[in-house]
Amino acid sequence: MDGRQYGALPDDLTLWCVYCGHQADHSEFLTEQQLNRARQAVSDFGQQFILRELEKKFRGLSRGPRRGGISFSYEPQPFAPRSLPGIDEEQLVRVRSCSSCHTDYAVFSEHRYCPVCGQLPASSVAFDSLQADTARLDALEALPSETKALLREQGVFTRNWVDTVENVVGVVEALASSLFRTAVPTADTLLNGKGAIFQRLDPMADLIVNAGFPDLRTTLGPQTWQRLLETWAARHVFTHNDGIVDAKYLSRVPSSPARTGQRLVLTEDMCRRALDDAKALCEALVDVLR
Repeated sequence: MDGRQYGALPDDLTLWCVYCGHQADHSEFLTEQQLNRARQAVSDFGQQFILRELEKKFRGLSRGPRRGGISFSYEPQPFAPRSLPGIDEEQLVRVRSCSSCHTDYAVFSEHRYCPVCGQLPASSVAFDSLQADTARLDALEALPSETKALLREQGVFTRNWVDTVENVVGVVEALASSLFRTAVPTADTLLNGKGAIFQRLDPMADLIVNAGFPDLRTTLGPQTWQRLLETWAARHVFTHNDGIVDAKYLSRVPSSPARTGQRLVLTEDMCRRALDDAKALCEALVDVLR
């Protein structure tokens, strides 16, 4: 977290783990290296304190031999604190700013929570997920040619494209469900018996219209909506039929050159276009269901 903002937080504030949502006191989030540094500092301070108190008690005090030949004297011993162990931890590079409480914090990976106020807005999670899929495509494309060739032969690129299409549908489903339930007081009643309606574009759009909101199809335009329908159809055949084209897919994508029984072939361009369209759909959902 930003040091200045962290210092201004109340001492009794419960913090959140940005990854799993665990809530605990500040001290529960110290790393092992930070704890070791703190323990040594406390240990050295304790020794200094004890030696200082002993010196106060026994300074100038000495006794010669008494019966039995026992004598007593005290000489203060100098104490040099050890150098504190350094902290050599992986540096965080992705800095976020919470849209709710405006806390600045950095993360290592995908996350769902702000360390101060907890659960992130559904829109933040959705756009982060789409950005992560884009970054994954970029990372594979940036690999050296020999490495790319090896991964391509092993099916890594194809698998990545399939995962991207499946992820896009999941991101939209989660966002639409969250926004609809927040915006519509009677959401539970309207959704009763509808199943996974947020996985199906036209039924989802109809549901939102029937709840009194603008039509997503009009907001996005027919061309973008048709491309989204094609992406959703591709996701369906890969999720439920190992990518094998069936009549249902061809009815939704009549322009497809594929034939029934063939395996659908995806490309990077298709995935990037799907991500762009999904981002536009998420923005439309946020705007429509505000």
